[in-house]
Amino acid sequence: MAKTPSASAPDAPEAPAGPGKNRPTPSRAEREAARKRPLVADTKEARARAKAELAAKRERARQGMAAGEERYLPARDRGPQRRFARDFTDAGLHLGEAMMPAMVVVILLSLIPITAVSYWGFVALWVYILFVVGDMVILSIRVKRAAAAKFGKERMEKGLGWYASMRTIQMRFMRLPKPQVKLFQYPS
Repeated sequence: MAKTPSASAPDAPEAPAGPGKNRPTPSRAEREAARKRPLVADTKEARARAKAELAAKRERARQGMAAGEERYLPARDRGPQRRFARDFTDAGLHLGEAMMPAMVVVILLSLIPITAVSYWGFVALWVYILFVVGDMVILSIRVKRAAAAKFGKERMEKGLGWYASMRTIQMRFMRLPKPQVKLFQYPS
């Protein structure tokens, strides 16, 4: 009596159903069913995970921009000449930095019921604004000259003086990107 192959190993374990030749080829319907999933994940966990990832990306971009990393800066702040103008501006003390506190003082003075105090407060503010504009013009000229000496007059970007002077009317601790130089450390 001849033994058949199935009779010789009655207790043999079945082959694992993994990829490869160990199982029959799946039908087209089975493959399509395995690929089907919603286009947009609508689970609460997926939304929460996407929200957390977006928040982490935004926080990294905010930190990178504050640190002055070139890839996180907006287009108006990119480039070596803009960095030079920022560093040149941040190295000095400027009248424009105290503009906001001066305006707050004038507003408080205008609340005093004495007309002369309010009047002279506004006059002083306008005189101060004239000095701030003068400081901005002088800084613009200085930045343009220093940048022309460093980068060459023919390679100067447009608007460099305006960029530097607009930075002076922001208080130092509120500037973005944050100042990368200490006071009186002018770039060379």
